[in-house]
Amino acid sequence: MSFTPLTLAQAQQIISAALAKSKESGFKPMGVAVLDDAGNLKAFAREDGASMFRFDVAQAKAWGAVGMGASSRVLGERAQGNPNFFVSLAATSGGKFLPQTGAVLIKDAAGKVLGAVGASGGTGDEDELICMAGVAAAGLVSG
Repeated sequence: MSFTPLTLAQAQQIISAALAKSKESGFKPMGVAVLDDAGNLKAFAREDGASMFRFDVAQAKAWGAVGMGASSRVLGERAQGNPNFFVSLAATSGGKFLPQTGAVLIKDAAGKVLGAVGASGGTGDEDELICMAGVAAAGLVSG
């Protein structure tokens, strides 16, 4: 079976659906970042009124998720039991790693990781919710 990477069209669909879910839910202005399976930025959007930190936070959540192969919620839980390791990861990555709830893996139907999506602007639960909505709207699986 051949591997089909995450496309720009899929990344943009994830962002559009995530932001629509945020608006529908009445959340604060969001930033949403989609990364490919190598941690490279595929697409990003920052809503009007979202603070300048939204890009960095959304990308760092997604980068950690794709780099560690787990949602940022799971990484945050792991960090509680091994804080020194996770502080070291943040330092080693030059600040690109943030194990805070708000990012999920993007997988194909076979379970292959295609990338990750992270959001910033609401609570971690709100951020995660819109990421999951975006992935589902693109016909992919979140993890």
